[in-house]
Amino acid sequence: MVSEDDVRSVCLALPGTSERLSWSRPAWFARALFARMWDDTVLTVKTEERPALLATAPEIFFLHPHHERYEGLVLVRLDPLDPGELSELLAESYRIANGRRAGQNEPDPVRK
Repeated sequence: MVSEDDVRSVCLALPGTSERLSWSRPAWFARALFARMWDDTVLTVKTEERPALLATAPEIFFLHPHHERYEGLVLVRLDPLDPGELSELLAESYRIANGRRAGQNEPDPVRK
């Protein structure tokens, strides 16, 4: 189980990340927005794997009607998530927000 504080810690450990409010909720930006708290227990992230995430773990991943038209966004319930999954999701979202494609040869931004 992870919390908003865990999200904040992982996000702020990523190079060039800042935190500010977006729609009155905590959000994290690098070159662009890459994570935002939807509510106290739900996080919005960018992903290239939305259909697979929704199909394989609907207890964790879901959509609000607002997000259906944005193919790269998914909502994440924090309660069933473990810290490793959180780090992976945020690293992918950070990479996408910075305009990088999967498989580019770069160091993992979460690992130091």
